[in-house]
Order: sequence, then structure tokens, then C-alpha cells
Amino acid sequence: MPRDRPGLTPSVASTRQTTTSTYEDGVGFRSKRGPILIAIMVTTGLVAIDATILATAVPTIVADLGGFSSFPWLFSVYLLTQAVSVPIYSKLADTVGRKPVILVGVGLFLLGSILCGLAWSMPALIAFRAIQGLGAGAVQPMAITIAGDIYTVAERAKAQGYIASVWAISSVVGPTLGGLFSEFLDWTWIFFVNIPLCVLAAWLLVRHLHEDVQRERHRIDWAGGGLLTVGSTLLILALLEGGNAWAWTDPRSIGAIAVGVAMLVGFVLVERRAAEPVLPLWVLSRRLLATTALISVGVGVILIGLTSYVPTWLEALLDVSPLVSGLTLAAMTLGWPLAASQAGRLYLRIGFRSTVLIGIVVVVLSTAAFALLSRSPSIAVVAACCFAIGIGMGLVAAPSLIAAQSSVDWGERGVVTGANLFARSMGSAVGIAALGAVVNARMAGQDAFEAPDLFGGAATAVFVAVAAVAAATAIAVVAMPRDRVESVASR
Repeated sequence: MPRDRPGLTPSVASTRQTTTSTYEDGVGFRSKRGPILIAIMVTTGLVAIDATILATAVPTIVADLGGFSSFPWLFSVYLLTQAVSVPIYSKLADTVGRKPVILVGVGLFLLGSILCGLAWSMPALIAFRAIQGLGAGAVQPMAITIAGDIYTVAERAKAQGYIASVWAISSVVGPTLGGLFSEFLDWTWIFFVNIPLCVLAAWLLVRHLHEDVQRERHRIDWAGGGLLTVGSTLLILALLEGGNAWAWTDPRSIGAIAVGVAMLVGFVLVERRAAEPVLPLWVLSRRLLATTALISVGVGVILIGLTSYVPTWLEALLDVSPLVSGLTLAAMTLGWPLAASQAGRLYLRIGFRSTVLIGIVVVVLSTAAFALLSRSPSIAVVAACCFAIGIGMGLVAAPSLIAAQSSVDWGERGVVTGANLFARSMGSAVGIAALGAVVNARMAGQDAFEAPDLFGGAATAVFVAVAAVAAATAIAVVAMPRDRVESVASR
């Protein structure tokens, strides 16, 4: 397919005719692109609900299956497989089209959800979460890429509100369902609930999303994908199990780190020479793309640090129910989409960099307050801090991603979106591994509910680390180009 001008879209529409986003029918469910918008929202809901429903059920899962020290793997293996598959899916999407890739993702997510609900042990659940992650690696970036295809930069400011509403609804529905299933039914339902959502998402995509893509023969960068996957996995393994399953000085820790780093160095060398690299290095050579990728890394660490440990921290120290802890955390995932829905108006007026800068200042102040007050938690204070962090994140995550998307044309948009989300997923994967190593080292094999005071100190260390990452992310924001929205979109 020939590349379009920045700000326009490829041949994607709710009919079988080749069209662009130059429709003057506005943004909404009744517009010509409305059916695709609905499909994107439902598909986004798969990842959104999964991101909020699991954390509240972790204590119940651990009580049933055991393995408290292993529970970070439930998040890290999902994020790892999601992260390493995103560049591959994104490259395929720029060559064969978005539709087949996102349908494969929905299918894998459905399979993983069914298997997770049938898991009989913690290792089995962790393995099946990896399959879910492979599905999410296609679902989330493709949904965002399709939105970037069918809407111009100005229209995305409105479309963003619709997509953000999915996260707003999920921020309440996810923790509520997680708490209800854990207390009154069975934790397996947090995975089985995905079945009807996957079926509905697939049906909407098949019915309404049609593409006119010129198929060409391409070389798949198997070597680059393999090196990235194995190298990242070894580093995550070393971080999670070092000081827990074996000592940091154990040959297994040293070997995993050494081989992992060597493979990632090899990955860079392979990508420099690959005919069609899975993650083109030019993505990191442009200042705007490099800084927004660094911002995504920070967003990933902050998000996973809070969503993974806040519910267990509240349940262990304050003896609240999973439902209450989930709704407290939901304040963050509610504030995020509320701010994101208004961010479009802001960046159209003052620019991407200024909008993101405002957001990161809010995040830094809020995470610092969270860390300072973590020794004497209360539901009201925690909810207020989470809500403020969500507001800040809403002004950081979406505008920085849209800035990156808007700087390239259709033929590069999938790769750029994938690279940005890859950075976020790797930030989350490495973040949960590093934070899990901190907690496991302090807990020395004890359960959070058996030693709540000890876990309180470990959780405080996590929140301090999150605040430090927020401060480091602010440096990347300051380094963003000062371009106006119009100049970014004209590249």
C-alpha cells in the first residue's frame, strides 16, 4: 500500500471501499467510522479489564495455589511475552494489515484466559498467563494503531475520550468483579469473564473492519526476535529469582545476567544488519521517538509497581477485603482516563511537550506523597494519592504516544506504536521483577499476611522506588522537542 500523508489514514473503513479519514462526519458512534470505534473500544476492554481485575485477586489466588514469592511472575511473564511480541506484531501489521494481527491476538487472549481459569497450580497459571500476554501483545498496540489510522491528529483528541472511557469503566468494573469473584464465587472467574468479551470483540472486528492492503513478500527477522525474547527472559529470571530461589552470587544468577546482556547486545547488532528488523533502530535515533519511548518505560514501572502491591499492602496492613482494596486502587485507573479524555484539548492548545510536562509534575508530587505516607496508610489517603497519580498519568501516557504516532506516516505507524508500547511493557516487566526482588529480599520467604509489619516496610521501599522512577521520567519529558502539534504532524 502506498504511504499516506501524515494526519491521513490508510484504506481502513466500515465498508469494503478504500477510504481515508477525511470524512467530515465527526467522531462518534453514529459516524461512518462509528462501528470501527466500537470494535476498538470492546477490544481495548479486554486488556483494560485484565489490567485491573487480577491485582485484587492475588491474595486469594496465593491462598488457594500457594507460592507468594512467585506471584510477581503472574504479572512479569504476561508483560514479558506481551513486550517481546509487540515489535513482531507491529512489523507484521505494517506489511499484512492490522486486522489479521489483531484477530490472532484476540484468539490467543481467549485461549490463555480459558487455560488460566483451569490452572491447577501456580506454575501452570504462570505458564498460561504467558499465552495471555502473547495475545495482549497484538490486541493493545493494534487497537491504538487502528485508531491512529482512521482519525487525524485533531480527531484523535475526541476519539481519545471514547477510548479513555473504556479504561474509566474498567477501573470500576475490574476491581469490583475481582473482589466479588474472590469473596463470593471463585478466582477462576476473573479469567472466564474474558470469554464473552473475546467473542464479541472478534465478531465486531470481522464484521466492521475492512482493509485494502497490498500484500508483498517480506523477510521475518527470526534471529532478532529470538535474541530479544531469550535475552529479556533471562534478565527477568535473574531479577525475580536472585536472592530468592538462589543467592545473587550464585552462578545461576551471574550466568543468567551475563548471557541475557550478551543476547541483547547481539540483538542490537542483528537489527543493524537485518533487511527488515523486528525493531528498527531508527525508532530510537529520532529525538521525539526516543524520549517518548523512555517516558513509556517510566509509565510501565510506575503502573506495575502500584497495581501489583497496593491491594496486597492494604489487605495485609489494614485487613480490608479484596473488594475494598480493588476499589481504592481503582481511583488511579479512574483518574487516568478522565485526564486522558481532556488531554486532547490541552495538547492542541499548548503542545504535546507542555501537556506531558504538566502531567509528570503531578505524578512526581503524588508518588512522593504516597511514599512519605505509606508507613501510616488510610483508605482515604491512599485513594486520593492514587487518583492524583492517575490524573498525572493520563496527561503523560496518551499525549506522548500520540506525539510519536503523529510524527510518521502509515507505513511506519505500526512499528512506532509497537516500539512505544514495547518500551512500556518492558518497563513493567523489568519493573515488577526488580521490585519483586526488593520485596522478596526483605521478606526472606515469609508471607505478607504472616508478617504484615515486615511487608509494610517492603512495600514502602517499593513506593519510594516508584517515586524515584517518576522523577527520572521527568528528565525524559524535559528532553522532548518543543514542537507544536502542527509541526509534529507535518513530518
